[in-house]
Amino acid sequence: MEQLIFFLVLLALGYIFGRRAEARHYRSIHEREELLRQLVVLPNRVPPTEFRHHDSQLVSGSVVISVDYFKTVVAGLRNLVGGRIGAYESLLDRGRREAILRMQEEAQVLGATAIMNLRVETSRIGQNARQGLGSVEMLAYGTAMIPPADPRS
Repeated sequence: MEQLIFFLVLLALGYIFGRRAEARHYRSIHEREELLRQLVVLPNRVPPTEFRHHDSQLVSGSVVISVDYFKTVVAGLRNLVGGRIGAYESLLDRGRREAILRMQEEAQVLGATAIMNLRVETSRIGQNARQGLGSVEMLAYGTAMIPPADPRS
């Protein structure tokens, strides 16, 4: 009986604190996305002609996000019956958006007006077959297009 109570307490704590942390992170993401909206990010490999005289530099952003206990349990139950695992979808969404924001922030410091050739990589770390996913690392990288110091160039 003690083990069941302990499990339910952990489940409740994971749900409460996981929801709060996720909501706080999404608020931060929305605010920063709004601030960086003017910095264009494109997956195109070849930049448009207006960037012909721009300097370029590799920029990247990475983040490691772990899944909370509640989501691990829910995902384990979903694995029994199959279907979408929404708990992991939000984890990947937050990770991808955070990595892109960090890349944009690096490009903004360099004075870039756009980022070309956006690529996003995902890897699983801290995996434990018994406990589910663990953590994911998201890496976003691209080419920052930096206007020349002398606009007549």
